[in-house]
Amino acid sequence: MMVYLLAGLLLFVVVVGLARWAAYAQTADVVQLLYRLAGVVLTLFAAFLLLRRQWVLAMPVAVMAWGMLMRKPSGAGADRATGRGSTVRTAALEMTLDHDTGIIIGQVLAGHFEGRDLDGLSEAELISLYDEIRMDRESRDLLEAYLDGRRADWRDAFETDTHDGEGRTADSGPMTEEEAYQILGLSADASAAEVAAAHRRLMKRVHPDQGGSTFLAAKINAAKAVLMRKHG
Repeated sequence: MMVYLLAGLLLFVVVVGLARWAAYAQTADVVQLLYRLAGVVLTLFAAFLLLRRQWVLAMPVAVMAWGMLMRKPSGAGADRATGRGSTVRTAALEMTLDHDTGIIIGQVLAGHFEGRDLDGLSEAELISLYDEIRMDRESRDLLEAYLDGRRADWRDAFETDTHDGEGRTADSGPMTEEEAYQILGLSADASAAEVAAAHRRLMKRVHPDQGGSTFLAAKINAAKAVLMRKHG
């Protein structure tokens, strides 16, 4: 009796966990999981048929199971096209947040290091880049968001007061709908529900209370506000 009780409890925990994951996951990921689960069930059924020596039925079931287990998600490898990456762009930098890993990938768009990936810059080069763009508030804030993820003590290493606001330019202006879609990693036909889901998912990655980036969190909140006004 105890075995059945524990099995039921475990099943309940698994179902609740999957339901919570599905609420925030991409539709393609949910579909992929369903294919995997169906493949496992069919594999077990094929094994059962084999044990009963029902070869004629077992073989096609096994082939179906193999096809479901080996099925690749559509659009694999094209993260931006499938909404897996959020892009924030300023005059000097472009950053992409990977939705699955929370990793920030950056590229320099202008200046001495134009075309270089931030991951490929040495500490001395990053200091030089910081000094070069510090007058551009948005670019500076975006670089700081990247540095927070790369090295927690970078402020001490740079030996600079990052809160000094003198001489900085103003924000570049109101966010456009195109920018908002890029930040949330959505296509232009995304619904209000998809906007809200993308916002929840991304805020879990970058919220300052979780050690994330204040700048990126503000951008994500602004993107949601812009697109919700459109749907409102």
